Amino acid sequence: MMLLLDIGNTHTHVGLGGPRSLRILGDLPTSAWNDGTAPALLEALLGRRKPDLLCFCSVVPRVNTAVTEWAHHRWHTAPLQLTPHTLRGVGIDYPKPDTIGQDRLANAVAARHHYGAPALVVDFGTAVTFDVVNRAGDYVGGIIAPGLSAMTDYLHEKTALLPRIRIRNPRRVVGRNTEEAMLSGAVFGYRGLVRGLILELRRELGVRRLPVVATGGYARLIARGLPEIDAVVPGLTLEGLRLTALAHCA
Repeated sequence: MMLLLDIGNTHTHVGLGGPRSLRILGDLPTSAWNDGTAPALLEALLGRRKPDLLCFCSVVPRVNTAVTEWAHHRWHTAPLQLTPHTLRGVGIDYPKPDTIGQDRLANAVAARHHYGAPALVVDFGTAVTFDVVNRAGDYVGGIIAPGLSAMTDYLHEKTALLPRIRIRNPRRVVGRNTEEAMLSGAVFGYRGLVRGLILELRRELGVRRLPVVATGGYARLIARGLPEIDAVVPGLTLEGLRLTALAHCA
């Protein structure tokens, strides 16, 4: 049994992986690694479960030392961190591999394993990221756009009259008040963004078949009414970590 950590800017997502399955345990604030409370929060999530090793990916380099030190204390060995050098299951055809977000590599591993190649991952997080695995099974790059919350929060912060809104599915395209208008622009606008970029990626890759896997906080919302998205997988990054750890244990 493997403890899996997907360390993001705001949250650390926690899962347990076995030879054939993934279990999502929950989240803890990434800031807990800085104030020293993360180990206790993790132990609470684990309960009586006793994982044998830790595999993690991180987009917050400043917490990596704390993670590594905790793993040494608990298991007396270094954790496995997903990097371009420890990557398994997908190749890399990218000019500067060390600049690729580790979570994006984990997503590519999971998508390649479960959906074949080529494949596309759309991750609806703080940013909306598109990550491409080509026909050869290599990670080749992607697209980064502002996230839904980032866009609507920016509008609220930079204007005098636009409110902060809770993102949800709009009832109609034509907003009958300011909040409805902002919701329409965010949700219908992002669906249009995703649809258009998928079309352009198919053209550039020269493929008709391009499985699209969505993950991240707003994946289910945006995937509604978008037949271009084949699957919504909330734990895709953790699944990529599970597959990576299994490859290293084989």
